[in-house]
Amino acid sequence: MFDPATTALLRAVLDDVCADISRFETGARVRVASRILEAAANGDTARESLKKVSRQALHEAPSMWR
Repeated sequence: MFDPATTALLRAVLDDVCADISRFETGARVRVASRILEAAANGDTARESLKKVSRQALHEAPSMWR
């Protein structure tokens, strides 16, 4: 699907944005990851843009995920 460099970037953005979220909060991480993947699939692979998409997904999540 994505080349190794892009995959590493997507994972780094996910880890960065979800740094303050417990790894056990899978719902929030899945929500953010799906938005990152959606953006990347649409050709958006700029780090700052992916972070913006990720933060927006986290902001829209129910408050228990923040």
